Amino acid sequence: MTSRTERILIIDPDNTARSELGGYLTSKGFDVRTCPTITDSTELLDGDAFDAIFADLCPQGIQSLIGHLDASVFPGAFIPLIAHSDITRAVDVVAALRAGAADFLLKPCEDRGKLDRVVANMLHRVEVHRQNEQYRQKLETTNAELQAGIAELRADQRAGRKVQMKMLPEGGQKLGRFYVDHFIKPSLYLSGDFLDYFRISKDKVLVYIADVSGHGASSAFVTVLLRNLTNRLQRNLRRGSSDDLLYPDRFLERVNTELLDTGLGKHVTMFIGIISERSKKLHYSVGAHMPMPVLITPERGARFLEGNGLPVGLFETPRWDVYETPITSGFQLFLFSDGILEVIPAPTLAGKEQRLLELVEGGSHTIAALSEALNLDDKTELPDDIAIVSVTDTVTPAGCVNQRESKASANVASK
Repeated sequence: MTSRTERILIIDPDNTARSELGGYLTSKGFDVRTCPTITDSTELLDGDAFDAIFADLCPQGIQSLIGHLDASVFPGAFIPLIAHSDITRAVDVVAALRAGAADFLLKPCEDRGKLDRVVANMLHRVEVHRQNEQYRQKLETTNAELQAGIAELRADQRAGRKVQMKMLPEGGQKLGRFYVDHFIKPSLYLSGDFLDYFRISKDKVLVYIADVSGHGASSAFVTVLLRNLTNRLQRNLRRGSSDDLLYPDRFLERVNTELLDTGLGKHVTMFIGIISERSKKLHYSVGAHMPMPVLITPERGARFLEGNGLPVGLFETPRWDVYETPITSGFQLFLFSDGILEVIPAPTLAGKEQRLLELVEGGSHTIAALSEALNLDDKTELPDDIAIVSVTDTVTPAGCVNQRESKASANVASK
């Protein structure tokens, strides 16, 4: 054995045995203290830390000493006690081990090599215990820091969610003859879905829905960018400095440029439509958005709009087509993010889209009715964000108020 600095306590009423063992361990470089009784040992233990104890005690004495160590001296510390006795009966050895002794060494120990191995083994166990305790404390500290970080993150995300909700347009708006409403439910605290609708002239209403790639905070940042861009384009239109907001394809081009400039590596799928009361037409562009909006007219019932286009934010100089479709009095237009398809129970994409069409056409003519049909309010965990926008013409072909939204429209008018 090499020279050690560990401290060892020897408790033995036999002066000779105590002296011989203490002298040998001291010669090996250990810091050794000796005493004849438990009473004497407690005074030493109360003042000093030991790495191991050799004790010639009965089983009750071993239990008492270990209890003293655990209760008042070094709670949680690992101080192995080696029973050092001249008893030879197996039952007595077993009793000592059951009382808490970590090992048993018969005295007098003439085999110094065996004594060295016992001591080395005990001190190795002490070192392993110390390392484990250090790891445990480090893990506890790290876990506490992690929990504090998670709590702070959740608080930040809750605040971010409030900000996001405030960026959305007021629900249940009456824009001219159109009643516009929306529903949005994030899969996490923050949403990667965004939507907006507003008048851009006395004759026209703009509505769009966007689904940012990914989830969480980085996707939510893009929704802030969308809101900021929309506000700037509205100001530019009022000032007469830019009319990009009047053209669906140019609006997508502006979003594309802004996204590429951020360098976030995010792209967006979008649908943007401009509805004209005077011409009774819907002009729209599609940025790889799915599912396509559903248009309901008294003449043709419910159908998906046609069109396609590139995602927004991936290519330097993309171009988008502008589509046109007539809208008749009493129409309804539903815009969805693709999260809606995740909650529709059907094995294929085609089946999900067909079921969505059936739900809208079969009586779920309001967001509230559609939400109830799909049980959206009760779903606590979603695989993806869900966003819905509905636009309803409140004038029927006969010139009467559309009964689907008459009550809601009256509520809006009374506010």
